[in-house]
Amino acid sequence: MLETIILLAKIWAVLLTLVSLAGLMTWVERKESAIMQDRLGANRADILGFRVIGLFQVMADGLKMFFKEDFVPPTGHRLLHTLGPILAFFPALVTFAVIPFGSTLYLGSLVIPLQIAQLNIGILYLLVFGSFSFYGVVLAGWSSNNKYSMLGGLRAAAQLISYEVCLGTSLVGILMIYGTLQLNVIVDHQNQLLFGFLPAWGIFLQPLGFLLFLPAAMAETKRVPFDLPEGESEIIGYYTEYSGLKFGLFYFAEFMEILVVSALIATLFFGGYHLPWLYEEGFHFPWGGAWDLPNVVVAMIRLATFFVKIAFFAWLQVLIRWTLPRFRYDQMMRLCWKGILPLAVLNILVTGLILLLVNR
Repeated sequence: MLETIILLAKIWAVLLTLVSLAGLMTWVERKESAIMQDRLGANRADILGFRVIGLFQVMADGLKMFFKEDFVPPTGHRLLHTLGPILAFFPALVTFAVIPFGSTLYLGSLVIPLQIAQLNIGILYLLVFGSFSFYGVVLAGWSSNNKYSMLGGLRAAAQLISYEVCLGTSLVGILMIYGTLQLNVIVDHQNQLLFGFLPAWGIFLQPLGFLLFLPAAMAETKRVPFDLPEGESEIIGYYTEYSGLKFGLFYFAEFMEILVVSALIATLFFGGYHLPWLYEEGFHFPWGGAWDLPNVVVAMIRLATFFVKIAFFAWLQVLIRWTLPRFRYDQMMRLCWKGILPLAVLNILVTGLILLLVNR
């Protein structure tokens, strides 16, 4: 009974945190673009005259979408039109179930791993459920019975399927080095030291894998410079016929995907929740110093470290979004099949050769 309560509490805490962060990302998107373009950004929404640097705009957007008309095209398929945004939003939520967001917390006799599900196929789980968003986008384009929506859905289908191949291939090097599919084990391996002082993060062991994973993961979020399925200045996109909360789910799902990608980058390449030289007992520095800390303090520091890393990579993705122009469709596909995929295969071969030499 107690284990069930703890599990439900972790699920509730993760869902509440994700929804809150995704809502905050809508503000970050506007403010960061405004700063880059020398503007003020969203700052008009207020409560009793207080604007709080535009944070109330998030609430205003939610209310606006809630009260907008839920329009379904007369010739569209009502059931599938409703199912599309749900299938686009749901995978972004469930992928966080296997991402470790902190170390083990000891409260008396209670042992609480700060991870919802410790699956031994964690990375496969992420790849499988991450690909489910493809169905939501395709259903949205087809069920609207609109040629522009259909064109956006076809673009999304080709883009997501292509870059899923690159995404999975770019992670094989990480799996070869750490020898496991469990994300919590991968994170623990990254707390070891290289050459006696350098943390064994994936970015140091697989730099090319990281450089290939980042654009492939960004392409899966369907945002600039990979926003061909939307292409608002060209075809409007797969959600042309959506309004109200259904459109809001598509909009919200994109920011959820940003957080998922940020969490994956932090987990696989930047040590996850680990801070260099911080262990279960406290800090142990390579030069010989030590600073013992209680387990609760260590767990809170690691939890904060993980969310700082997520915040940084979310900021980086928004920065890239407002820096680069949209690719042409042929450029996007060429980057996938003639750029990222061959380099990912080469990375696997080089990693295997190095591991073979090291083991010998």
